[in-house]
Amino acid sequence: MFIYGIISTILFLFTLPFYYLIRVIAGKYLYGWDKKLGFFENPKLGEKVIMLHGVSVGEINALENLIKRIKVEFPEYKLVVTTGTKTGQEIAHKKFENIADFITYFPFDIPFCVRKFLNRINPSVVMIAETELWPTFAYHCKRRNIPLYVINGRISDSTFNAYKFFKPFFRQVLKNYEGILTQSEDDKRKLIQIGADQQKTSVMKNLKFDIKKQKNQIDIGQNGYRVIIAGSTHQGEDEIVINAFEALKKEINDIKLLVAPRHLKRAQHAADLAKQTGLNFGFRSDNVKFTDNDIIILDTLGELGKMYSICDFAFIGGSFNKTGGHNPLEATVYDKPTISGPNIHNFRDIYAILSKANSAKIVKNPEELKEQMHRLLSDKNYYQQSCENSKKIFNEHQGALDTVINTLKNIL
Repeated sequence: MFIYGIISTILFLFTLPFYYLIRVIAGKYLYGWDKKLGFFENPKLGEKVIMLHGVSVGEINALENLIKRIKVEFPEYKLVVTTGTKTGQEIAHKKFENIADFITYFPFDIPFCVRKFLNRINPSVVMIAETELWPTFAYHCKRRNIPLYVINGRISDSTFNAYKFFKPFFRQVLKNYEGILTQSEDDKRKLIQIGADQQKTSVMKNLKFDIKKQKNQIDIGQNGYRVIIAGSTHQGEDEIVINAFEALKKEINDIKLLVAPRHLKRAQHAADLAKQTGLNFGFRSDNVKFTDNDIIILDTLGELGKMYSICDFAFIGGSFNKTGGHNPLEATVYDKPTISGPNIHNFRDIYAILSKANSAKIVKNPEELKEQMHRLLSDKNYYQQSCENSKKIFNEHQGALDTVINTLKNIL
C-alpha cells in the first residue's frame, strides 16, 4: 500500500497540469477539486460522526431513505454525506440540506488528501454505497480503527473481469473493510472471488427497493376505468404519450390518462396538447374527475407517488430525452408494470432488475411505446403476469434498510 500511495501521488501530480489545461481549453470548471484535495473548512463535527458516500445521482438516490432513517435512529451522531461528482453534490444538497450536518466531496485517493479529509471529518464509521474500492482511503481507515463498509454493493461483469486480473492487490485492499453488504448472491460471489473475506461478506438486498406504499384514499373518478399514468414527463414526452393515448382511445374506450409533468410550469403545455386531441380534459387543481374527462393534468405538488396506486400501468418520464429517467419503483411498489424510453442511465441497475423480471419494459421509440401500451391493455394474461412479476421482484429485494440500520446499531 505504501508503494501504491507513492505511485498514485506521482501520477496525480504529473497528470494534473495536463488535465487542468484540457479542461480550461474546453471551458469546463474543475468542480470540487479544492475539496477533493482536502481544502475545506473544518466543520468541527465532534467525536460522533456517521459518514455515507454515494459517488453520483444514482447512489445518492439510493441512500435517501437510509440517511433519513439514520437521522431518526441516531440523533446523537453528526451526519456527513459525500459525493464524487458535481451532479451528485447538487442532488445531495437538494435532498439533505436540512438533514445532513455536512456535505462535501470525497477526497482524491492519494495519501495527503485522505489524511487531511479524515483529520477534519473524523468519522466513527464510513459506509460507501455500491462498490467503490479506494485503496488509500481504506488503508487509512483501517489504521485509524474506523469501521469501513461497502453497502448496497454490486459489481458488473466487466468490472469483475477486470478486477480478477489484480486479485492479489484487491485481496489486500478488501482486508481493510469491516464488512461488505451486497445487493445479491451473485454480487457476493464475485466480490469473494476477487478477495473479499467470506465471513465479512453478506447479502443485504437493494436499498432502492425500500420504499413504502402511501396509504391514501384517492377518488378522481377512476372506478370502472383503466388508468394510464405518464409520470414525471419532460419536454417532448407529453406529445408522445398523449398521441399514443389518442390513437389507443379510438380502439379501447375504457382507458383514461393522467399526465404528470415533472415541472408544474409545463402543465399548461400538456393541457394545450390534450385540447388538440378533442378529448375532454381538466386540471387536478380544479378537482376534475375521470367521469367527465379522458385526460387529467396533475398540476399539484406531492401527489404523483400516491397516484400510482390507482393506475393500471405507468410510463416513466425523463426517458425519451437526456434526463436519464426517473424512479420506476414508485409504480412497482403498487405491483404495477412500467414502460420507459431508452435513456434510463439514472436508474440503470434498477431497470436491469425489473426488465429481467419482465416487470418493466424499455422501448426504443414512440411507436414501440404505443405497441407496448396496446399489449398491456389488450392481452389480459400478459398484463396479469406483468403485475405478478412486479409484485414478486419488489418483495424479493426489500429488507435492505433494516439490515444497514442493524449493522450500525451493532457498531455504535
